[in-house]
Formats: sequence, C-alpha cells, structure tokens
Amino acid sequence: MFSGCGVAIVTPYKNGEIDFDAFGNLIKFHLANDTQALIVLGTTGESATQGCGERDELIRFAVDKVGRKIPVIVGSGFNCTSKSIKHTKKAEELGADGILLVSPYYNKATQKGLIEHYTKIANSTTLPVILYNVPARTGVNIEPETVASLAEVENIIALKEAGGDISQVLKTRGLVPKSFKIYSGNDDQVLPIYSCGGSGLISVSANIIPSQMQKICQKFEEGDIKESLKLLLKYNRLMSLLFIEVNPIPVKAALNLMGVIENEIRLPLTIMENANVIELKEEMQKLNII
Repeated sequence: MFSGCGVAIVTPYKNGEIDFDAFGNLIKFHLANDTQALIVLGTTGESATQGCGERDELIRFAVDKVGRKIPVIVGSGFNCTSKSIKHTKKAEELGADGILLVSPYYNKATQKGLIEHYTKIANSTTLPVILYNVPARTGVNIEPETVASLAEVENIIALKEAGGDISQVLKTRGLVPKSFKIYSGNDDQVLPIYSCGGSGLISVSANIIPSQMQKICQKFEEGDIKESLKLLLKYNRLMSLLFIEVNPIPVKAALNLMGVIENEIRLPLTIMENANVIELKEEMQKLNII
C-alpha cells in the first residue's frame, strides 16, 4: 500500500465536537510534507471514543480531502468480530483504500481466536488489510506463527508491529512471504525494523514533523543509513516526550503549541500536565518546530 512514513493522524476537537476545519488543514499539511499514507481512526485518532456517525463523517471527509493522492487507511478493529466487519464494510463503502485492524482487546483471544477473527473480517472486504499488534494496549500478542498463518489470506498484506520486540519482528519476517510488509508502530524502532526487512513506519511524531519522519525513512531506503540514524537521533528525545503521557495526549499538546488545533481530548483522557507541556515546548523550540 505504501512505503516510508504514514501518519496516525489525530482527531481535532473544538467545544467537544470534531473540528473539521482543523482536520482539513492537517490533511493539507501532510499532503504538502511528503506523508505517504493517512491512517484515520487509529489509537492516535481516539477511535475508542468516536460514535458511529462521527466515524463515517471522518472517513468521508478524509477521503474527499485526500482525493486519492495518498492512501487513506481506516482503523476498523474492535474486540467484537461482527462489529469490526460492520465498520470495515462501511469504510470500504465510504472510499477507504485500506483497513488497519487492531487485535481484539480485553477479551484476550487465543492465537486460534485471532486467526479466526482476522480471517472473517478480511473475508468481508476487498480492501487490503494491515494487522496491528500492540500488546501493551490489547493484552494479547500476535505471535509470528499466527502472522504467518494470516499472511496466507489473500488481502492480509501487512503488519503494524508495536510490540517492541525486535527478535519477534525478525522471526515474523522469516515466516511470511517477501511481499508481506511490516511497518514499525513505534517511531524510535523504525530503523531496527527496516533492518529486519521492514517497509516503513506508521507514525505519531509525523503529526508534527511529517517531512522529517519521511526523510528518516527515505534515507534508509536509499541506503544512506548514517544520515537516517543521524536524523533519528536528532528527533529521538522529541519522540520520547510524545509518549511521556499516554498517546495522543502529548501530540495534541504539541499541535496546540504549533497553533493548529485546540488542546482538546475526550475523557477518560485528559490534557497534558503543565510540567510536561513545558518540557515538550522547550524541545520543540530547540528543534525550531515552534
């Protein structure tokens, strides 16, 4: 679907409602700054607190604004298989280019359950599907053998890996077909995952530094690994600060400091603690982001 850096885009709010003016400006920002894919309604987009009508509006709006210039990939994974199928079909109907499916959370499915869950959803759509492994949030790890089994499903084409275990990534790479893509789900692990045969990154940091994150990926893909590492090291502290509180609290604070969105987030998440905002602001000033 893409190589390089895709953004896990935030959902901006104003007075409790989705701020579509700000969302449109963010999309223009990404189209102008080399972002390779737009991932809507992921963790960073606060998908857990979006109503069905809001989801549909966001997808429709994003598809229209992007105008097929880059892929629009929609998070449609839930811990209920039938609900995931419903929202996957709706995303396809609304013009999405692909689907991102987080592993079912809270239920703690077995590996067999994961295979059946993902297979049923993939079989409900013609869109390409990206599996999303983030055990710190879901409580379940998608094992390499499970990924390999799911890679046999025709339209399951990729994995977003945010488990943090590079040894697992390497094992997965050895079990799946060469055509199967692995994207880093952790900004600071993009180079190790590239080194394990990865294809790029689905990034939180790209919300505020899209061209820089794409350049990190591009330099690695061009074989200039030293320059790629130099850039990663330059922005590594910023990446850490964007996770000093639970995502997307810090990245929304950063975008607010840039003057592009209101500093609003939905409960049970709350806005960033002031001491952390000060630290984030200092780093952004140091990097000439603000």
